[in-house]
Amino acid sequence: MQRLLLLVDRVSTWLGQLFAWLIVALTLMISWEVFSRYVLNNPHDWALDAQIMMYGTLFMMAGAYTLSKNGHVRGDVLYGFFMPRTQATLDLILYFLFFLPGVFALTWAGWNFASESAAIRESTFSATPLPVYPFKFGIPLAGGMLLLQGIVEIVRCVQCIRDGEWPSREQDVEEVDLDKLKAMVHVKDEDIYGLDKYVTPPKGST
Repeated sequence: MQRLLLLVDRVSTWLGQLFAWLIVALTLMISWEVFSRYVLNNPHDWALDAQIMMYGTLFMMAGAYTLSKNGHVRGDVLYGFFMPRTQATLDLILYFLFFLPGVFALTWAGWNFASESAAIRESTFSATPLPVYPFKFGIPLAGGMLLLQGIVEIVRCVQCIRDGEWPSREQDVEEVDLDKLKAMVHVKDEDIYGLDKYVTPPKGST
């Protein structure tokens, strides 16, 4: 079972990392459009539509990735003080009350939305029209992946309630806290305090 859960984690991670490259393409496109518009005096009517679709795809495909890393926003002010079993019980209730109905509706409606768009070969209304239906198929794809990852998280909740601790999950990048950073660069607190005299002026000096 754990292998299957981690496999879904890896798929969500791979898709998230793949679509994350859109931010590079988006940055290059915006930079070129600004240069073309203000330096070459040659704006492109399709650029804004393309940017919106790229950003929308990036945003949607980050959902399952973020859930696989347990990175979505929650009320940590209280949640962080709960025992793992209490956290898992609360998560499980909220998954069934809000997550599953909402994401299932998103996936179902997104598929219908995309199918109708493909049937009429929908495009933008700019002078240089861009096809919209490939972008709209990202909605059910993102919803389906989020739903699959949500089922994995529900299984993890059940395992945590049973075992009293959270099971492992696929790791990616993480923030490095100050203590870890000090250990990585072999710096001690005494070294930092010793540098303070070169930065902080002595008392009484102007």
